[in-house]
Amino acid sequence: MSSRFVTEDLARAALEAITPAIAAQLASPDISGLGVLHLVVLDPSVPYGDGATQPRVLVEHSIGDRAHWDVDYADYARRKALLSWRHRMDSRRLQMLEPHRLTDDDSQLWGGIWLDGLVVAASGAFPIWDECFSMMVAVQLRARAWAAADLAR
Repeated sequence: MSSRFVTEDLARAALEAITPAIAAQLASPDISGLGVLHLVVLDPSVPYGDGATQPRVLVEHSIGDRAHWDVDYADYARRKALLSWRHRMDSRRLQMLEPHRLTDDDSQLWGGIWLDGLVVAASGAFPIWDECFSMMVAVQLRARAWAAADLAR
């Protein structure tokens, strides 16, 4: 089963809508040293703790030239998303305020967010910008899901 309103198509539309704004910012060396970003959006219909031990990735999206990657930013983004999904909070909050909840296998990177059950994580920019771009996607996604639900009423 998957989300009625947060579909892969809706997530891709949200990403397409904000990619130009993110790409323009990635050009600044103060935001991203390499000008790249990888985003992961999880399916909000799979909450942690209801028998699910792993989240379901709804969509992944890269911005910038992947040939410039110096590490596996996709893996980093997935691991950040896992933290936010499992703990139901932004990974920054977990890392800064509740590090006692981390396990040996958990990423110590942040840039994932949890917004009303939506989990988005980014990697490739500096951490605060990874978080910013994740939030941009999540807010866009939440608005589009609300509009889709409103049309279905």
